[in-house]
Amino acid sequence: MPPSIILIQPEIPGNTGAVGRTCVALGMELILIHPLGFDISDKRVKRSGLDYWPHVNLTEYASWDAFIAARIPREDQLFLFEEFGSRSFYEPDYPDDAMLVFGQETKGIPKPIIERHEGRLFHLPMRSDVIRSLNLANTVSAAAYQALRGKL
Repeated sequence: MPPSIILIQPEIPGNTGAVGRTCVALGMELILIHPLGFDISDKRVKRSGLDYWPHVNLTEYASWDAFIAARIPREDQLFLFEEFGSRSFYEPDYPDDAMLVFGQETKGIPKPIIERHEGRLFHLPMRSDVIRSLNLANTVSAAAYQALRGKL
């Protein structure tokens, strides 16, 4: 199974389109957890994903619980990304079937999910103290390349 990018309830179609494009480039599956803040057929999703959107290996689930029930991921497969994550995304050895999890652009990963997987929280280091977070699509891209480091 290839690595996956999981977006939990994404709100901005352009970010999801850009993430889909990254997934195509890296051979990663894109998993969307509903509800979405937009219609997946939104032109803004396709514009950001350009003409690559039909090539996205896309799977959708009605909820996080539906995803967990269907996929039954191992705890060591899950890498949840939040700006307050206790460990740097440089630290882990990512398995070939890693699942990189990202939350909503404005709210992050829902608290109940964080509480269930507290030991799996990671962050991207930033040098500046005047910025709270990075754009979702940029964060996904950086994390995806780090997870695949040495495997491309």
